[in-house]
Amino acid sequence: MEQFVEISFDCLPLRSVTRLDIPLDASPAYRARCERIKSAIEQLGSHNTYYLYNARCVYHLTNQPEFGMLEFSFEGTAITDSADQKTEHARLEVELRRETCDWLTEPIVRWFHDTVSHSVKVEFDRYIAAGSLEQTRKRIAALQQQADETGGYMGMYL
Repeated sequence: MEQFVEISFDCLPLRSVTRLDIPLDASPAYRARCERIKSAIEQLGSHNTYYLYNARCVYHLTNQPEFGMLEFSFEGTAITDSADQKTEHARLEVELRRETCDWLTEPIVRWFHDTVSHSVKVEFDRYIAAGSLEQTRKRIAALQQQADETGGYMGMYL
C-alpha cells in the first residue's frame, strides 16, 4: 500500500460526444449512463468538461489495508480551466460502497463523502500533468478520423 488515497476512473471528454441518441438495444444500465452524459452536456456544455465513470476512491486510515478503509464509488463531471490545465470543479454522485472501520459514525461518512470531490480534483490535475488527457484526446481524434473515413458513426459508444 503506497498511497493513502487510491482513485481510479475512466474519462470521456464530452467534446468527443458527437451524437446524443441512445441505441434502441442499450441495456438499462448503459441507457442510464447515456442519459447522465446527455444531461451533463445539456447542463455544462462539452468544452473543458470530462465525464468520469467506472470510478472509485479508497481512503486508507491505517497502514493495514483490511482495517480502517473506506471505499466510495463516484460518477460525474470534472470541469477544467479554459486551457485544460487545472481542474476547477468536480460535480460527482458519490456513494459509500464498503468500509472496514468499526469506529465509523455518520458525521465521518458525510465528511469523507464531501471530501471525495476534493480528492478527485487533485487526482484529475495529476491525470492532466501525466499527459493522460492528451493521450485521451489523441485516441479520440484517431477514432473520429477512422469513423469519418469509413462512414461509421461515433458518439456515446466509446
